[in-house]
Amino acid sequence: MAENKCRLFKRCGGCQLEMSYPEQLEWKQDKCERMLSKFCKVEKIIGMKNPYNYRNKVQHGFYTNPKRQIISGIYQSNSGKIIPCENCNLEDLQADKIISTIRILMRNFKIFPYNPNTGKGLVRHVMIRKGFNSGQYLVCIVTSKREFPSKKHFVNELKKAHPYITTVVVNNCDNPMPLTMGDRETVVLGKGYIEDTLCGKKFRISAKSFYQVNPVQTEVLYKTAVEFAQLKSTDRVLDCYCGTGTIGIIASDFCGEVVGVELNEKAVEDARKNAENNGVKNITFTKNDSGKFMEQLAQSGEKCDVVFTDPPRTGSDKRFLESLGKLSPERVVYISCGIESLERDLKILKKLGYNAEKIQPVDMFPHTKHVECVVLMSKVQK
Repeated sequence: MAENKCRLFKRCGGCQLEMSYPEQLEWKQDKCERMLSKFCKVEKIIGMKNPYNYRNKVQHGFYTNPKRQIISGIYQSNSGKIIPCENCNLEDLQADKIISTIRILMRNFKIFPYNPNTGKGLVRHVMIRKGFNSGQYLVCIVTSKREFPSKKHFVNELKKAHPYITTVVVNNCDNPMPLTMGDRETVVLGKGYIEDTLCGKKFRISAKSFYQVNPVQTEVLYKTAVEFAQLKSTDRVLDCYCGTGTIGIIASDFCGEVVGVELNEKAVEDARKNAENNGVKNITFTKNDSGKFMEQLAQSGEKCDVVFTDPPRTGSDKRFLESLGKLSPERVVYISCGIESLERDLKILKKLGYNAEKIQPVDMFPHTKHVECVVLMSKVQK
């Protein structure tokens, strides 16, 4: 496999490992074993055949340089500075081409990047999402003002240059933080969302919905999680932090009932629509805090056989884990994107009566230090 050297490695910060891909996998395996092997055996990390251009979500900011040229690029890690970038080794190549066209159109239409110092200009950033299996593309242009001069003409020219674009939305945001999005959204082209297939199920992806950025490895991750759960047709499953319902909908084929819990109201709406579109009848979704919901189930004497949990990188809070202990499912499948928080949470779950049986690392983010792990925990039989 040819190794692609990045000339922006030290400036951008998006990649953190400047070593060959086999060396990266070895580094991540060593880290997993060092931190997690005290719980149980750590399986060999599952890497990618092609660890480049895997990101199906691309976000670039814009600014005007002293020569009045419009520049686009990646926000530098831990700063608000935009690093000019084209043909990033991690990003979808077609998305990069769309962004190049947007730069040209902005110049032609005399539309300028937003300047936070002066308050002038319009375009804050652009986000592009790709349906890996469907080939559909969503373009979201985030602006500082509601008015977008010649909006339809601009989008028509963009579509003409890239016919594979399926939908374009304009999002109006007044939050000064980089890469944030507002509540006001206008669909200019298409349905306002794209669709993609994951593990044989169809999911709709809108500009603001959560969807894993590496679809190839996401299939590996979710198939591993469902396999670890050892589901039976009589099992009742709880899917915590369920987002738009991906894991629960995939698991629904193998169990009796799934309940998905998610605090984000828009995500719950998307989850219900995804279940409907896939003809899944044995799943329900509720808007609630996952820990609070498990407490309520435990207090009312209800049971769950399996709990899936896929928390943010910071891991689960103490209340969530204690609620999990009260609900007392037979098996817990913990999907983690933060190995430090995973180590902490596994210690707490061990005290609550759960033993780790399997740990499978998956390389979801090649060239970064992040490691995703799937862990099966079983309740200790007394």
